[in-house]
Amino acid sequence: MTSEDQAYAGGCRCGAIRYQARGRPIWVAHCHCADCRKSTGAAFATYAGFPTAQVSFTGKRQGFASSPGVARTFCGTCGTPLAYESERWAGEVHILVCTLDDPARLTPKGHVYVAEQLPWVHLADKLPRFAKTPTEGPALS
Repeated sequence: MTSEDQAYAGGCRCGAIRYQARGRPIWVAHCHCADCRKSTGAAFATYAGFPTAQVSFTGKRQGFASSPGVARTFCGTCGTPLAYESERWAGEVHILVCTLDDPARLTPKGHVYVAEQLPWVHLADKLPRFAKTPTEGPALS
């Protein structure tokens, strides 16, 4: 199976929404921004970015504009947060990795928005860390 043939299936807790992402993700990372924390109820969120054309959903997602140009979608029945889409990263859907049926298939490659990381989060994974994103500055030492 080539990387283009790979498929990642996932969905919400109650099963009302399912999705499939095809091909290799553009990136996989942990996000520590305050918006992601509020949207997931977790200390940080782990996302995989896929081209929009490679992601399909079944079931009706609910949406929330968490900030201008940003749509976060979730299941209206069970509340599971599923995806992030924004004008900033047009053409991408960011899937919450732990909503995959097999989240262990995707390994994060770094941490973003660590400038907003909670002070009590201490991770020793040795992944690169960025104050914002890799395109907004070098990895922190």
